[in-house]
Amino acid sequence: MCTQDEQERILALDRYHGGEKPKTIYTTLGHSRYWFNKWLKRYDSDDPKWFADKSKRPLTSPYRTPKEVERIVCLTRQHFYNRATFCGAQAILWQMEEDGILPLPSESTIKRLLRKHDLTNKRTGRYEPKGKKYPQLPDKKPNDVQPFDFVGPCYLEGAFRFYSLNAIDTISRRCAVEAMTSKTDVYQSVWKVWKRLGIPRFAQFDNAMEFYGSPQYPRGMGQVIRLCLAHNVQAVFIPVRKPWRNGKVEKFNDRRNSVNSPLCPTLNRR
Repeated sequence: MCTQDEQERILALDRYHGGEKPKTIYTTLGHSRYWFNKWLKRYDSDDPKWFADKSKRPLTSPYRTPKEVERIVCLTRQHFYNRATFCGAQAILWQMEEDGILPLPSESTIKRLLRKHDLTNKRTGRYEPKGKKYPQLPDKKPNDVQPFDFVGPCYLEGAFRFYSLNAIDTISRRCAVEAMTSKTDVYQSVWKVWKRLGIPRFAQFDNAMEFYGSPQYPRGMGQVIRLCLAHNVQAVFIPVRKPWRNGKVEKFNDRRNSVNSPLCPTLNRR
């Protein structure tokens, strides 16, 4: 079923092909010469829908976020969410900026993409321990085992970003927290922890890149491993995607990062 506008276009061209003058056609139909010339150019005897309106959507979208950048935003958010760390738009933006992702989207664009892909849900509930026992390192006295873990990025008021390296002695329960603006010099923070807690027999880490080395040289020894070897410390890495194997420091992280904790009263979760 054609609309009234489409019927007028068909009628105007039928009258024109019947020999009627253009001025008489568009005048009697209540239109302008521009309107008549537009549909005269659009007329195509081989196209049965030549009289239909065309989409006004632009052929190109120079300001549209590339699909690859959109995918990176989603993957970064899911990575932060699975690690139970800050996973808001600002945290994603800073991580993409640190990784050198171009073009770098704005914070408002990241929020829009998160809403588009339904990635704005908040974590609910707490981890329920399954009661299953896992192999543990021999910790009989202080400085036998020290598990380490990163927390962050964290944010203070004024959009100041920092990371926190947390460590705890599994026997004495003494803990150490080292704040840093970048994770590149993590071995220096590990050394500062040892100067406060003492050098352990075993240092337990997760599989974060900053602990084991570099993705460019996956078989090479990173600075943390070299530091352990230099001081006769056995570096132990927990299995991939099993954070509960590092449960003591993970529990310490939860307690320290609680919004009611006096250890971090100025943290701004984003």
